[in-house]
Amino acid sequence: MAEKDKKKNNITFAQVFKTIMLPRKYLLLFGLFLILLRSASNFVVPRALKFLIDDVIPNKDETLLWQIVLASVGAIIVQASTSFVLTRLLSVQAQHLIAELRVQVQKKILSLPINYFDNNKSGALVSRIMTDVEGVRNIVGTGLVQLVGGSLTAIGVIVFLINLNWQLTVFTLIPIGVFGFIAMKAFGYLRPIFRKRGQINAEVTGRLTETLNGVRVIKGFGAEQQEIKTFENGVNELYQNVKKTLTASALVTSSATFLLAGVAAVGIMGIGGYKAINGEMTAGDLMFFMTLLAVVVAPIVQMSNIGSQLTEAFAGLDRTEEIMNMTPEDEDENRVNTLGKIVGDVKFDNVSFAYEENKEVLNNISFEAPSGSVTALVGTSGSGKSTIAGLAASFLQADSGMITVDGVDLASAKLHSFRRQLGVVLQDDFLFEGTIRENILFPRPDSSEEQLDAAVKAAHVNEFTDRFEEGLETIIGERGVKLSGGQRQRIAIARAVLADPRILILDEATSNLDTESETYIQRSLAELMKGRTTFVIAHRLSTIRQANQILVIENGQIEERGTHDELIEKQGRYYQLYTYQARI
Repeated sequence: MAEKDKKKNNITFAQVFKTIMLPRKYLLLFGLFLILLRSASNFVVPRALKFLIDDVIPNKDETLLWQIVLASVGAIIVQASTSFVLTRLLSVQAQHLIAELRVQVQKKILSLPINYFDNNKSGALVSRIMTDVEGVRNIVGTGLVQLVGGSLTAIGVIVFLINLNWQLTVFTLIPIGVFGFIAMKAFGYLRPIFRKRGQINAEVTGRLTETLNGVRVIKGFGAEQQEIKTFENGVNELYQNVKKTLTASALVTSSATFLLAGVAAVGIMGIGGYKAINGEMTAGDLMFFMTLLAVVVAPIVQMSNIGSQLTEAFAGLDRTEEIMNMTPEDEDENRVNTLGKIVGDVKFDNVSFAYEENKEVLNNISFEAPSGSVTALVGTSGSGKSTIAGLAASFLQADSGMITVDGVDLASAKLHSFRRQLGVVLQDDFLFEGTIRENILFPRPDSSEEQLDAAVKAAHVNEFTDRFEEGLETIIGERGVKLSGGQRQRIAIARAVLADPRILILDEATSNLDTESETYIQRSLAELMKGRTTFVIAHRLSTIRQANQILVIENGQIEERGTHDELIEKQGRYYQLYTYQARI
């Protein structure tokens, strides 16, 4: 993967504004208007208290009393209604954005090369898709709007307080400024911790997914306690991370309580009380000032909580940005050729490949696989057979040399145009949760019943589905767990039959079948392979006797090549492998 793909990204507010906020500017502006309207209504009750203390009670003015009561009721109704509309509109929009981002991230991940999936746990990727994007609800939701609205409200109230009594206001700004400094430092400290939390959570989720998928192996080896300990270590690491964030958040909250609800409120009570006693301000003015102070303090304290949520949101978007900046495998600037219907002539010309630098798995492999031919790859484990198949399927890209299909360099071909003409049957082929029908129809969901029936019969799936009460509608469970290995393999073969590929790759496709079923499947595969370029990886050498060519791979090189009879007559490495299997 390119270096830029590995680089950690700190997403900026400018990026968030451009990609998330700007497209929703009218909704956010409307939300900001509602917050300002709600904030303006907050002035009514404090003002009413001033009139109550300074005018209504001393003058026993019932008319004014009912006026300020009605005004206060109206203000409360405005506050309640704006809060409802604000939460309803922005929260729904936030959830809609989360859904959109999840789809975008999943789409991006599926566009990445196979080696990305080899290096990342599936559970960790699920966490990247489902969890990392959730924080945007605090950006598009009420969080960011409340932060901006609360800031504007605080500024407006402070201006009003200055006009009311500038000395008290200056005293108020000192603890507010100290709190703001502490909060900014805390949020800067929290962002990398929140980002690390996302990574830990992904790792723990990934391991948990592996544990649940491999429960039969775990129980088979009595390794429950080992897995419990591994999961416990991961959860404890997550707990330690959360504890750090809670400590920093608690510092911000306690600072708000001490500086704003404590120092500021008590100081103003003392100074304001002194001024009221000496006639420098009325009791109503003091009550008005202290009530307005509460209007300032409330959004500031709220902003401290929102700031923590926004910091976590930005940390999640940092991890999402890492994914979105990666280069999809089909966006290589060299991939310019869109393949039409291919004939299937495949050629390897001095192809070398290494998974790790300076550790070649294949070294100068050259051979031709004409259209309609069957090429069998044999050799010991780790010799490079599956790597050749992976290169032929474009799952891997050669480090040097060239692989061509119908004379077109595969490295220059648009992958979607090639892979839609490719069929793959693996030794442990993957089946999806659902019915047998759905799994067979997976490559071509719009196939007719006649095509489905032909694929079912070709792979002898009907031999066991006819015994099932639900037939093809039988639910097979996760990864086909309710079926035997042979049954799963026949469904995978039927899926390949239905796909009608031009190039077919069979990796131990009959390894899980009993002898009788294998005989049937070999006949079906023989029909399937007619007119198609086929690569067969086989350890059971008796299954490849009819191959057009057999390549014996040893240590990443072609040691022998020829037909079965030619290689037996040569009495070389293939002869040794074949006769050894015949004896056992």
